[in-house]
Parts: sequence; structure tokens; C-alpha cells
Amino acid sequence: MTDPEELPGAVRVVFGQRADDVGGRRSRSADPGQRRSLAAIDPASTGALWRLAEPGRQLDANLIRIPPQGSIDTHAEPDLDVLLLVVAGDGTLGSAAGPHRVESGSLVRLPHGSVRSVTAGENGLSYMTVHRRRPGMQIKGRPDA
Repeated sequence: MTDPEELPGAVRVVFGQRADDVGGRRSRSADPGQRRSLAAIDPASTGALWRLAEPGRQLDANLIRIPPQGSIDTHAEPDLDVLLLVVAGDGTLGSAAGPHRVESGSLVRLPHGSVRSVTAGENGLSYMTVHRRRPGMQIKGRPDA
């Protein structure tokens, strides 16, 4: 488990309900078609398995699966804070403060500008990332016009 004292933004999450069943009632945004498609994904699949794609949304979310002992190289997100929730498996989150173990239920806030890498353990690692949606590209006038 990631100790919140070791990694700022890390907390332990205990799952007792389905994500679409909050407070004993179904969420209006739950889409049974998406739940079925996520459940049907081949367990050997890796990479980005799912992306939030509804038009007009303000958030982006991705479900990522890394194969056993696989990794995502060191990178930084310069503009957006990111929440990372481990949903299955375990591994190591590399950061400027050093490596931190993560496992199912670990929730970490990665501040914008932070450098990170992700390495899966021997059973692989599946996690969800959530962040503010990037604005679309815009056409602007020339600065000298």
C-alpha cells in the first residue's frame, strides 16, 4: 500500500460498492453498454483499454493496463494535475522523491509538472487516470496582424 505520509496526494481507498451504485441508487450517468464492454476486454490486452469520450465533458479519464514487469517511461505532464487510481495488480510509481509501491486501491494525485514513471509488478498493473480535459486546438490570428 502507498503510505500517504510517503507520497503526497496518496490515500488508501476501500471498495465496497460498484462505481455505478452510489448510496444504494444507480447513477444516472451509468452506461450498461460501457460496463459490458469493459468486462469483455481480453485479459491479455494492454495499453489504453478505455477512454471517456462523451462530447461536452469537462474531464478526461483512461483505463490503462501494463503487462507484468512492463513499464511506462519517465515523463511529465506540464499542464494538468492527474489522479491515478490503481484498480488491479501492483507496481511501482517512480517520482522525483523516489519509488513508491502502489497496489489495488492506491489513489495518487500527480501535480502538474511532476515527473513520473510506472512499472508493473509480476501480475501486471491496471489503473485509471482522471484529469481536466485539455482545451481543443483553436485558430488564432497572427501576432503581427
